[in-house]
Amino acid sequence: MRLAIGPVQLEMPVILAPMSGVSDLPFRRMVKRFGSGMAVTEMIASKAMIHASRKSFRMADAAEDERPVAVQLAGCEPEVMAEAARLVRDRGAEIVDINMGCPVKKVVKGDAGSALMRDEGLAARIMAAVVDAVDVPVTLKMRTGWDDRSRNAPQLARIAEESGIQAITVHGRTRCQFFAGRADWAFIGSVKESVSIPVIGNGDVTSPDDARRLLEESGADGVMVGRGAYGRPWLVRQVAHFLATGERLPDPPLDEQLKTVLDHYEAMLSHRGVDAGLRAARKHVAWYTRGLPGSAAFRARIMQLTDPEKVVSAIRGFYEPLCQRVAA
Repeated sequence: MRLAIGPVQLEMPVILAPMSGVSDLPFRRMVKRFGSGMAVTEMIASKAMIHASRKSFRMADAAEDERPVAVQLAGCEPEVMAEAARLVRDRGAEIVDINMGCPVKKVVKGDAGSALMRDEGLAARIMAAVVDAVDVPVTLKMRTGWDDRSRNAPQLARIAEESGIQAITVHGRTRCQFFAGRADWAFIGSVKESVSIPVIGNGDVTSPDDARRLLEESGADGVMVGRGAYGRPWLVRQVAHFLATGERLPDPPLDEQLKTVLDHYEAMLSHRGVDAGLRAARKHVAWYTRGLPGSAAFRARIMQLTDPEKVVSAIRGFYEPLCQRVAA
């Protein structure tokens, strides 16, 4: 199963979602190591990109071993979004993704993210400006609408296609739902019926079975995996393998999970610096251990540690007895 986004050919129709504070370079590379069609960077503010924010440049960084990669931009000014798109294209982005789905208050307060779904005219000008600015595919990520009274995703999808957008991802909730309730996969189908470009379904995909049901209910061309991949960078591969073969891949054995946690931890410290990397890595370490025996006490301890070497020792001290128990 492949997915084509303009000239970009994805080996599998399963994509890692853009998640602020989560889908940074180390996590994307970890997911790619297990196997994925593509990953999308964290949302980057277009103004920050233009002002050469060091943090924004780091967020837009991509590694050769994770390609193809899409860089997601957020903003509400067509000219600024276009300039930011040119900058990330120059830094190697193979796809530019426009965020019209973020529900966070500080984003929508600035008329960006999902707030753009309330202004189809401005949304159209932004999409056209970004498409005209770069020579790579431009994609769109949005929700079903602002609220239940204005689920205008099908209409906005048609505008997107007319503007030159080459693929659309739809999270099956409105902005006002945030992440409450269930994603409406069937409504994603109404978006698919409205356009001829690929539509990717997103929302509540936490297992291979979820992905299959989403595709069945929506008729979408691909699946985007978000929060389900927390602490499970192998989930994207499991989903893709199941969709292609019907076979369920098991989680990696504990000794491989231990290596994954340690590699991810070291990569975060290298990418962000020791102090910032340690703080950011805590949540990932906690997610990795979720559901394992004694994990609650371990997570409480790890959150208090500030010495990087002690964190490594604690991780080994937690996993190694479990590995020995399994081996016995």
